[in-house]
Order: sequence, then C-alpha cells, then structure tokens
Amino acid sequence: MKKDFLDKHPLAKHLLYMLAVSFGILLLAFLFIKIVARQGKEYELPDFRDLPLEQVKDDNPHHFKYVIIDSIYDADKEGGLVLQQDPIPGTMVKSHRKVYIVVTAFAPSDVVLPELSNMSVRSAVSALEAAGLRCGKLRFVDSPYRNVVLESSCKGKLVYAGETMGAGAVVDLTVGRGDNAKGTRVPFVIGQVVSKARRGILSASLNVGEEHFEGVSNRSKAVCYRLSPDYTGVTRYPLGTYVNLWYCDATEADIERIISNFEVDSSQIFEADGIWDDELDEEEDIYTPDYEPGFDDGWDW
Repeated sequence: MKKDFLDKHPLAKHLLYMLAVSFGILLLAFLFIKIVARQGKEYELPDFRDLPLEQVKDDNPHHFKYVIIDSIYDADKEGGLVLQQDPIPGTMVKSHRKVYIVVTAFAPSDVVLPELSNMSVRSAVSALEAAGLRCGKLRFVDSPYRNVVLESSCKGKLVYAGETMGAGAVVDLTVGRGDNAKGTRVPFVIGQVVSKARRGILSASLNVGEEHFEGVSNRSKAVCYRLSPDYTGVTRYPLGTYVNLWYCDATEADIERIISNFEVDSSQIFEADGIWDDELDEEEDIYTPDYEPGFDDGWDW
C-alpha cells in the first residue's frame, strides 16, 4: 500500500529521502562535535609551578596546549621554570585546553638603577626590589646621618642612578652610621619566605649572614624557622650585624604552627656589644634631603 502510494507520488518519496538524509547528517554532526569537544570528559589541571617547562610539555597525556605569555628573570631560579599558570591548578578542564604560562627567563633583562642617595635603608631596599634588583650587603661608615644611603656599588664598583644593569643584580649600599650607640633590633621574620625574611633583616639595618637550606626541596616556598641572633623584641645590636637564617619546607598549617610555637629565649635578652636595652628609645629612620654625598666633608667613606 505504502509502496503504491510512493510510486504514485514520486515528489513525496523524494521528500522523505531528503528528510532521512538530513536527519542522518545532523546525527553525525552532533556525534562529531561531542567527540571533538570531549563533552563529559574533564581533567583536573596539575600544578606546573616550579617545574621545567620542557618536562611539563613532555608529560602531557591530555594534550594541553601551552602558551608562554611572559618571562621573568629570577636570580634564585634557573631559567625555564613555570612561575604562573592560567587556569590555576585544580581547575577542571578538557583535553587540548590552552594553558597560559609565565616562565623564568634564562638571562636578565636590563633595568635602570633608581636614585638611592639620601634614602633610608628601608626605602632603598624597597626601591631596589621595585626596579628588579636585589640589595646585597650594608656597609656602615662614620656619618652624622643615621641609616641614610651614601653610595651604591655593584661587584665592588660604584654605580649611580640611571645606569643600566641586569635584572636581579646585587647592589651593595654604603650607609651612614650616625650614633651607633642606639643600635637596632632584630625583626621578627619567623614564618616568612626567603625574600621577605631577607627584606626584613636588611630593612632593619642588619646584614643577612649565613642561610641554611638543609632538606629544603623548593627554596621559593621555604620559610624561616630560626635566626641568630634571635628575635627578642628588646635586645639591640650594632648596625650591620650579620643575622644567620634557617629555612624549612612548610605548608600554611606548618607556618601557623611555627609562629604559634615560637617563644622568646630570655637568655638572649642581654647587653649586646655595650648596648643597654633599658637606655634606648625607639628611633625612626632619619631623612636628609639636603645632603649631597660625594663632596669632601672630611668623613670616613
């Protein structure tokens, strides 16, 4: 009956064939899109940070596509390490997903040395970090201007504002001693990462001494758990005193525990090199904007 109907109406027969073919094409298209888009199949994005980019590319079972968007020089890290990633670790993504990467540069780019003269040590340390440079050693000399930067040097050579140097270069500072009888306190840097611990020590007009990383697997994430001389909040030491630091691997919970368990050793509250705690008042950094280093003023440089 149906065959007779289709034979008598060829137009209807062709329309049915066209509908069947169209339905088949649509079905195949949907199946293709589902396969290509990996619908229903998502994977947790690993944490690539601090791993070599080449290793990340080689170990890539889900065929992620890595796009480098920036490179940053870090003197404490080798080149080619992943610093940042987008999406962040733990994000559920599909295979063939683009992952945007920031890596460490193999060579430093050129940066400009900022004006440091007449700054306090604390301000100079911050200015160097903002410029992509590092503060090295503090050398204190006789000068009535306490904690004021007089000269800057790199690898034993004097350097001046406006000079270009490689990012991450270490700049040493010559600083006025002022009345050294007042000394300075060791800051509380327990639980801080390496960069912040160093900054805290230098900003207090002290020098970073020996740094111990025994058992540390990742220096960028290590935190300070011990220092010597120890923090007391009271005892003062001569400007430029070297403070030794010990670091360990730690999670956020470990850091909270390290800080909460820290106790001041009362035996460390003592006279340091003739400096008496009870005779001292808190002192702010002294700024001398009218001071111009470099002329013959009879001071010992």
